[in-house]
Amino acid sequence: MTDDAGLLEETAEDLFEDAPCGYLTTRLDGTIVRVNRTFETWTGLRRVELLGRRRFQDLLAPGGRIYHETHYAPLLRMQGSVREIALELVRADGSRLAALVNSTLVTDASGRPRVIKTTVFDATDRRGYEQELLRARRREQEIAQHLQRSLLSGDLPATDGLEVAVAYRPAVAGIEVGGDWYDAFWLDDGESVGFVVGDVVGRGLEAAATMGQLRSALRALASTGLQPGPLLDALDGYARRHGVGQMTTLAYAELRLRTRRLRLACAGHPPPVLVAPGARPELLGEGRSLPLDAHAVRSARAEATLTLPAGAGVLLYTDGLIERRGRSLSDGLDRLLAEVASQDDQAPAALAPAVVHALHDPGHADDVCLLAVRIR
Repeated sequence: MTDDAGLLEETAEDLFEDAPCGYLTTRLDGTIVRVNRTFETWTGLRRVELLGRRRFQDLLAPGGRIYHETHYAPLLRMQGSVREIALELVRADGSRLAALVNSTLVTDASGRPRVIKTTVFDATDRRGYEQELLRARRREQEIAQHLQRSLLSGDLPATDGLEVAVAYRPAVAGIEVGGDWYDAFWLDDGESVGFVVGDVVGRGLEAAATMGQLRSALRALASTGLQPGPLLDALDGYARRHGVGQMTTLAYAELRLRTRRLRLACAGHPPPVLVAPGARPELLGEGRSLPLDAHAVRSARAEATLTLPAGAGVLLYTDGLIERRGRSLSDGLDRLLAEVASQDDQAPAALAPAVVHALHDPGHADDVCLLAVRIR
């Protein structure tokens, strides 16, 4: 029995010394009084250099020492333990060891704090994995931004009788691509213009790719002569068949320049604004239906038709222009109409950026897109 007890004691000691993590015991001020062999190996610091001579916080990188003072130590005193704190230890050769640290405050029978026991886990592989993920996320962002720029670039329709302008403001410049998009193009009859503003659910590369698919599909469908209502029906079927763009909202309009006839259909999108000389701006609330692929039973999508007054224009925009936390949608629409009315019949090239700038809220994390069209 005695031999067995000795063997077990030796095994327990070996387990402590060669554990897959570093073990430290420190006084309340951080002075190290016990370490295991694993910690020595990882840091390159010998026990004789540590015990009674160094504090745990002295082994941390500069930022870690500040964090230890301002957060780690106070939390340990208040809570009695801290878990999985990411810190960097400075090795004997000056290199750094990424580590996850856990500490427990050990008390005596009367509840008085006596020592601190700390375990240190090597997080080098985890840090490398996180950095690789970050790099991958930045490749992805660059690809998505390039794709989005290619989709949102290109010449807008231009002729003596028509003005088209756009203002686009991402939620956070250069960080991540959103799902707002626009397009304007000549239809095959050469006398009509199609224009659209949409909002794809999500962000990043997937949203940009979906945006590209819907944009191409819509242009292709428009080239067949489909009017806005039937066109959204066909686009809805495309979204369902290919599993893309579910819950996408968009407003699509077709304007025949000679007659000033406007056909319009909105799939779950905010209502366009009619801007006519000598009249208050108004919302075009007809021709509305649900977002793409949003209903189990398909039905024909509504369409509105009207003749624009001479010199009139239409604004299509995304919900980032009008939706705000703590404010009703009606208030947002009223503010939009008031701002458009205050612009004193400006041309689209001036009107679009002025409205976006006036309604911009730096605290609102959503993209904004506004497309302005006017018959001269």
